[in-house]
Amino acid sequence: MTNADSEAVITVDKLVKKYGERTVLQGISFDIFPGQVVALVGPSGGGKSTALRCMTGLEGFHDGAIRVGKAKLSKGNSHPEELRLLRLESGLVFQSWNLFPHMSALENVMEAPMQVKKVPLEKAKKTALELLEKVGLSHRKDAMPRRMSGGEQQRCAIARALAMEPKVLFMDEPTSALDPQRVGDLVDVLEHLKTSEKLTFVIVTHEMKFAEKLADRALVLYEGNVIEDGHPKDVLAAPKDARTRTFLGLDD
Repeated sequence: MTNADSEAVITVDKLVKKYGERTVLQGISFDIFPGQVVALVGPSGGGKSTALRCMTGLEGFHDGAIRVGKAKLSKGNSHPEELRLLRLESGLVFQSWNLFPHMSALENVMEAPMQVKKVPLEKAKKTALELLEKVGLSHRKDAMPRRMSGGEQQRCAIARALAMEPKVLFMDEPTSALDPQRVGDLVDVLEHLKTSEKLTFVIVTHEMKFAEKLADRALVLYEGNVIEDGHPKDVLAAPKDARTRTFLGLDD
């Protein structure tokens, strides 16, 4: 869904990020609107993961501004209250999932609402069970992470992020540890959540085919710049920038 008539849920304005002398984000700007599924794609080192880390408050930046929902991040170290707001407005599924190893699937999903939002145990449990059902993991509610497959751990991590009722779900390379069958399962789960939860997704991926299946918008980052912005099918079929063609291997 693309609704440019509504207010953007994410605004990135002239974002600059440096590592030492190297500028990895060169003043990029874009808006993301409610309900969009946006894929950040591009070659390694292009800046997509760095952009995600800045949007999720995991890294500071050197110039520009970011707004996610009501949270406003500025250059340098953002105010703790803004970071708290960011945690309430958005969820993040890490590439390595980062589940608590000593907790079951159910306990992993219950933990943040109880600790951060002070949700009572029974209510947190009820919500967690509903979320595990939505991601197809209710039958594994008592399983510990070490007993779960990669796909199951990932779905648990998605349920855990959703337990905080975010407006935006950020995902970092969600297909990197999955075989082709599990990638298809992931697309099905996210398609369902896109409809049922009315979420906005921002997904870093190096796989354009995955982006084409799920996303309705692709931003191609190359050497710290957004060089392409369009529907994944259009970007795949007729990229406007020669660098995108090179990244996609269309010049061979």
